Amino acid sequence: MPLSEHEQRLLDQIERALYAEDPKFASTVRGARLRRPSRRRRLYGIVAFLVGVALLVFGVIVPLKLASIPIVSVLGFLVMFIGALLTLTTLTKGGSAEASGQSGGTPHRSGFAQRMEDRFRKRFEEE
Repeated sequence: MPLSEHEQRLLDQIERALYAEDPKFASTVRGARLRRPSRRRRLYGIVAFLVGVALLVFGVIVPLKLASIPIVSVLGFLVMFIGALLTLTTLTKGGSAEASGQSGGTPHRSGFAQRMEDRFRKRFEEE
């Protein structure tokens, strides 16, 4: 959703004030790019998940235990869990309607975010 002229002017004022107050921080923030979850991270997650499943099965076949705890199976589960987390975090971040370029309604917002947006709009409508 594009900004109105009034909002754009306010944003420009804030940006100029930030540059005047702390130019080093402002240049750092301006140079930073928003990172999209990479395909490489998703691939690492899938590979880690598959390796974890293999270790889990291998741990059941080979009874290597320490204090009656199947070490290989536990390690496999942990690797599988980390792989699933890596994969799922890339899918949820990249799967939003905004990231995929789809429009068609307003995105779902929490009650707090919606209240803050309403307050922001109300404040600038009064001026």
